Amino acid sequence: MLHILHAADLHLDAPFAALTAEQARQRRSEQRLFLDALADTAIEKGADLVLLSGDLLDSEQTYRETAQALAAALGRIPAPVAIAPGNHDFYHPACLYAADFWPKNVILFREPAPQRVELPGLDLYGCAFTGQFRDNSPLAGFQDAGGDKPAVMVCHGDVDGTGRYGSISRQEIAQSGLTYLALGHVHSCSGLQREGGTYWAYPGCAEGRGFDELGDKGALWITLDGAQVTAQFLPLCRRRYEILECDLTGKEPAQAVTAALAQGRGEDICRLILTGEAGALDVSALLAAARPYRWALTVRDHTRVPQDLWAREKEDSLTGLFLRDMRWRMSAAQGEELATLERAVRYGLAALENGEDTP
Repeated sequence: MLHILHAADLHLDAPFAALTAEQARQRRSEQRLFLDALADTAIEKGADLVLLSGDLLDSEQTYRETAQALAAALGRIPAPVAIAPGNHDFYHPACLYAADFWPKNVILFREPAPQRVELPGLDLYGCAFTGQFRDNSPLAGFQDAGGDKPAVMVCHGDVDGTGRYGSISRQEIAQSGLTYLALGHVHSCSGLQREGGTYWAYPGCAEGRGFDELGDKGALWITLDGAQVTAQFLPLCRRRYEILECDLTGKEPAQAVTAALAQGRGEDICRLILTGEAGALDVSALLAAARPYRWALTVRDHTRVPQDLWAREKEDSLTGLFLRDMRWRMSAAQGEELATLERAVRYGLAALENGEDTP
């Protein structure tokens, strides 16, 4: 039985442009802390191999302390660590991966075609992006020669992709003869997938960098038991991005906002969307009241101006007829049914007036 820690898309030294300059600096520092979390996990769980499937760096603008932290963290792991450069950190003779400071346990793949490395109990393959784009598949024409040992490949690529980032077909995966294909590029965890006899997965990015990368981020713990493969997601990120909605209808705004935020984690980064009916809002004041509940917070006001639902009830029109009928139905309703009918009135008015409404 073999245990593999699989991570990808660390994007170290990302700009975090949506944050303040100080927050962006802190987030880059926290990205380096992820390296220690990764190494600690590999040590504590007894990983036999660590696979890093590209885009460890966000670009060539890498801080010296980041390169030092990366090399130091990987050097602490008492197991081989294989790196397959991706489109953001592609291999070339002057890149960081060509430097001579990498620990002896690090295996760096430098060629676009899969290269084979024999490890105890395992055949390891890997390949690299050698430019910003890759028009062919990393698995093009590849097939494991077969043998008694399981075969694993680490690479960066886009399953079912149609762009220029190493598009990989599911048929190529099925025909590869691999036991496990460790991929990077997609920033959400795919969970364990299977094509033919080959298992494959994206672990997702290591740390969210925006509101298109929500929730927990981390790595995959892969167990190989003969031809059988299992995977466990390990959340390792320092902060999460989240989007919350807060309905202000019939509520005191500041109290509603703080109540909505009190349920989450204070270290996270939040976008709070205000909905429902509300009068004129002092968004700056609400933001000031809400800010202590999250490390970083933005507020978007999507509320509607309050309206008297029954203002047109006596009209001799289809709208008036609809409102009278709904008033009669609501007179006998209670609880959740009453709330449901009120929402139905809003939607009905919106439809009759060719407008738009949301609950």
